[in-house]
Amino acid sequence: MNRQKASVSRMEGQVMLPLLPVRPPKMPSRPSPARSGAAVETLARPMVQTVAFKGRGAVSNMQGRYEVNARERFDDGWSVPGAVPASGSDAPPRTVVSEEFAKSILTRNNSPDIPFGVSLNPYRGCEHGCIYCFARPSHSYLGLSPGLDFESRIFAKVNAADLLRQELARPGYVPESIAIGVNTDAYQPCERDRRITRDVLEVLGECNHPYGLITKSALIERDIDLIAPMAEKGLACAAITLTTLDGEIARTLEPRAAAPSRRLRAIRTLTEAGIPVSVSVAPIIPFVTEPEIERILEAAKDAGAVGAHYTILRMPWEVNPLFQQWLHAHFPDRAQRVMNRIKDIRGGKEYDSDFAKRMHGEGIWADLIRQRFTKAIKRLGMDGYTGRFSQLDGAQFRRPLVVPKPPVKPTAAAAAQMDLF
Repeated sequence: MNRQKASVSRMEGQVMLPLLPVRPPKMPSRPSPARSGAAVETLARPMVQTVAFKGRGAVSNMQGRYEVNARERFDDGWSVPGAVPASGSDAPPRTVVSEEFAKSILTRNNSPDIPFGVSLNPYRGCEHGCIYCFARPSHSYLGLSPGLDFESRIFAKVNAADLLRQELARPGYVPESIAIGVNTDAYQPCERDRRITRDVLEVLGECNHPYGLITKSALIERDIDLIAPMAEKGLACAAITLTTLDGEIARTLEPRAAAPSRRLRAIRTLTEAGIPVSVSVAPIIPFVTEPEIERILEAAKDAGAVGAHYTILRMPWEVNPLFQQWLHAHFPDRAQRVMNRIKDIRGGKEYDSDFAKRMHGEGIWADLIRQRFTKAIKRLGMDGYTGRFSQLDGAQFRRPLVVPKPPVKPTAAAAAQMDLF
């Protein structure tokens, strides 16, 4: 089937568009390390019109790569062009937060291009709905879609604080700065009521354990009373992600995150409280957010940010087709141009997972972005803050005063079926 140009019509905040048809291949049960970063240009893309709902980033609920049965929607000719579905599977999804009792809470990595080795994520899935989120493919492990399910089916790790206490109390535990909210935002909307992140910060404060926070939410201001005393002792820092200053772009790119102006105010508030704040200009999307690099850095500096870092758009696994669907929905006039530039930055591919290239890319255009960013932070005096996270002081660590008992596992006899007589 020949590829067709996307046509867009806006109806009551919704967008209807035909997308590129690609027949889904038979996917492996688990990705091998050699293929784990390969481009996902062959993942399933719907053949029928897809609805982009207001307040949601993804425009489809495409299947994850571990689904046993592949399903492909197609137009049988009976659909009415331009009609908006009123109910059913095409209705806008509502957010459902489920409680999860996690088995562990700290995640460790040895990636050479990541400035931390230990991270903590209080939630799985993220209601912010950022279309570019590299964590989207993780929902495939749950049998859910990396698309709309990722931003509407949230799992709250209600025992996070207890697990953290148990981990920090282990005799052989060696303190290492913990990055909080790296995979999914620790201050997403449900945190306002759940308060799991706050419980975690209370444990870390009790133990004088160093940590860093990264978020797009102004809710971080709620916990200044916990973060500021730790920052004063050189045990805490924060980073605010600022992808764009354009509110119109932000509303579709990261629909349920705080507005750019509100994030700038959060930077100022944290700075005034004595908390060192850096700005994460991530991801940089060619021809969408890339023209704003210098303006974002200037605005962050004016708000009080003392450092900055960036990454270029990454599209592992299902993020690739999801992002392209979003691109055709909201920027059909430049969609092909954006993808061509991404391929230039990725050595001819849509994604490259190589440690040396995945964050900043390669080639002339990647070098140009690097030079623009480096010169801007040097001109603004924001280049002396690099490595702050790794410099947090772990020597002040002390073990928790209260350690909850681990849950008792049922014995084989207790777990067996009971006798009816």
